[in-house]
Amino acid sequence: MRSTVAPGGVSDKTDADVAAALDRARFNADGLLPAVIQQHDTGEVLMLGWMDREAMRRTLTQGRVTFWSRSRQQYWRKGDTTGNAQWVRSAALDCDGDTLLVRVVQVGVACHTGTRTCFDGDELTVVADAASAASGEGVRGVAGSSDVDVPCDTAVEAGFVRSAGLGQRTEKGAARGIHNS
Repeated sequence: MRSTVAPGGVSDKTDADVAAALDRARFNADGLLPAVIQQHDTGEVLMLGWMDREAMRRTLTQGRVTFWSRSRQQYWRKGDTTGNAQWVRSAALDCDGDTLLVRVVQVGVACHTGTRTCFDGDELTVVADAASAASGEGVRGVAGSSDVDVPCDTAVEAGFVRSAGLGQRTEKGAARGIHNS
């Protein structure tokens, strides 16, 4: 389900639409759902937070992102104390309903450390053949062929997903039950 929030923070969804989205969401054993927060116009991933049912409801209906703080055991709305607010433009559940993507207009920085995103400044070394990944080596038959051989390190760039160890290949977006969690 995709939901949008009109300028001014008023949801264009009815109570029934929001209830249906909440029912479709698959919260974990702790009653939480990961929410990936993304800048709406650039696609930049800003942060990851956690929502319970009520935080998700507030996010979908009030136009500001609300999280559940696992450490403080309370709701917090991004920007209430810092001014670095996240205004909701749209939201979508993933194919399994167990992750929420919230596209926002970020005002100020997203990270409590003062960086633009929570992913700035801690680049990890990826153990892969970067030259092959960049050149697309090993990707063949991608354009509509059923004979697809896509190494895991190039799956994202090629737009395909392969389940590690099983050799199952599916088009990105059609993949079901393949998780890296």
